[in-house]
Amino acid sequence: MGLVGPIDDQLDLEGEGQRPSLFADAPQSVGFNKLRKRLLRQVRQALDDFQMLKDQKRWLIGVSGGKDSYSLLAILMDLQWRGLLPVELIACNLDQGQPNFPKHVLPDYLSSLGIKHRIEYRNTYSIVKEKVPEGATYCALCSRLRRGNLYRVAREEGCDALILGHHREDILETFFMNFFHGGRLAAMPAKLLNDEGDLFVMRPLAYCAEDDLARFSAAMAFPIIPCDLCGSQDGLQRNAMKTMLADIEARMPGRKEAMLRALSHVNPSHLLDPALFDFSGLSANNRS
Repeated sequence: MGLVGPIDDQLDLEGEGQRPSLFADAPQSVGFNKLRKRLLRQVRQALDDFQMLKDQKRWLIGVSGGKDSYSLLAILMDLQWRGLLPVELIACNLDQGQPNFPKHVLPDYLSSLGIKHRIEYRNTYSIVKEKVPEGATYCALCSRLRRGNLYRVAREEGCDALILGHHREDILETFFMNFFHGGRLAAMPAKLLNDEGDLFVMRPLAYCAEDDLARFSAAMAFPIIPCDLCGSQDGLQRNAMKTMLADIEARMPGRKEAMLRALSHVNPSHLLDPALFDFSGLSANNRS
């Protein structure tokens, strides 16, 4: 993704003072350090490519208790420690009232590490169960309700942006869901402005592979909380896209990275959208 030398040089610098609390018991192996540096480099590249640090002072980090959001928080804290992320970070978990949700896990974990956080309770689970017909998927409504509450919390905390843990595979799966089922070319943006125009939504893990995040999370021994609402449903369109992409990657290694690069190199004149490219304005040179 166009990773350049100066970023590698910056990541070789050690931060001042005590290392981030999340890394107190992190492995010291060569393999883990390479993985950690690769993720740091990719996140730093996304921050640069999409100008995520422009006029930013305070970020709300959405932490669900899954591998991706834990990894996001750890990588951002690592960059902050190295002096490469000059913003204040606040971790936020939205307790959606799901049955058997272990309410103590995240606050206990974050408190034990001295990480600034906010736990917000809103029983969106009951709303989703009431509104979504039996057999339908919960994801769309659940996501809208969760996002709305996170926007509210971000405003209350004086944050400039909501930071989410979506990664490379999430972006590719969204693209193909829109391609196959929505009839449009659209993925998941690394940076966008919300409809109200007062908050950015940013995804610094946009260049990070899900497999890398899974290995990182396992090595860091994060206390993972499974999703018993969306994650318990079979036959989701996203699962079909995930399976398709995994099959393509297994047969043709490197295709996921090529697909992500393609999303960054769009040629409007070679698509079929007259709203995107002025086909009517094309004219040929007069022949003498």
